[in-house]
Amino acid sequence: MKIGLQIPSFTWPGGTREIGPRLAEIVSSADELGFASIWVMDHFFQIRGIGQPEEPMLESYSTLNFIAAHTKKARLGTMVTGVIYRNPGLLIKEVTTLDVLSGGRAYLGIGAAWNEMESLGLGFSFPPLKERFEQLEDALQIAKAMWSGQEAPFTGKHIKMERPLNSPQPISQPHPPILIGGTGEKKTLKLVAQYADACNLFGRIGLEEITRKLDILKAHCDQVGRNYEEIEKTALDSFDEMTPKEMINKCRELSQAGIQHLIVNTHDANATEKTLETIGKEVIPAIHDL
Repeated sequence: MKIGLQIPSFTWPGGTREIGPRLAEIVSSADELGFASIWVMDHFFQIRGIGQPEEPMLESYSTLNFIAAHTKKARLGTMVTGVIYRNPGLLIKEVTTLDVLSGGRAYLGIGAAWNEMESLGLGFSFPPLKERFEQLEDALQIAKAMWSGQEAPFTGKHIKMERPLNSPQPISQPHPPILIGGTGEKKTLKLVAQYADACNLFGRIGLEEITRKLDILKAHCDQVGRNYEEIEKTALDSFDEMTPKEMINKCRELSQAGIQHLIVNTHDANATEKTLETIGKEVIPAIHDL
């Protein structure tokens, strides 16, 4: 099993001037300690459950390129990009840029978007869920086309492109892994089976539910002729207020449920450095062979 780090908050001591130096310190430490991946949310306002909308939130791809400059090994991505936030052609260029500048370490994390408040707040359209999923499938098809070097005109349900040129191409081969976030059984997991290299589930739904969702994903793979084993199974969870033994036990249980890559976050800014060191020195070595 692999361990990744999600950074969901930039509300740190010292205010705005300290965000850059503190972020550089956190990600360089995580990289040196053996975290397999580093992720930021693709939100414009802070989200419920973590903080208030007015709290600091950085634009995700600018932040990931900054992180790329302060790391050497960890893969980098959004957890996850809302498809309505960017024209798909621009999104693929942004992920390609991240991949090139990081030496081949980008993920494309993507989903159908859910935060209506921030979308309307900044003037983004927020279409009904059915249309957002249609846009998501358009974007996934565009990613496959642009990363395969195709330049033929593309016409999807909502997006039309006359020449989807992508130069340079990414370093990652055959392309940056596509991760689709979400647990929807009829649409999201079916799109994973059709287009994605990784899925992302929520650890908080519990082991039984994770197993059930992965069984549904396998059934979708069977229906579309996809090898289920090709898909990386990831989960997002937290290690807050856990002992190293409890962290290791959680990893073991999730691994038995089918999770291969656990992405964790810590909401306590003052505990981040200590928590990262604990995970890097005690947890990652212990779960290496799971």
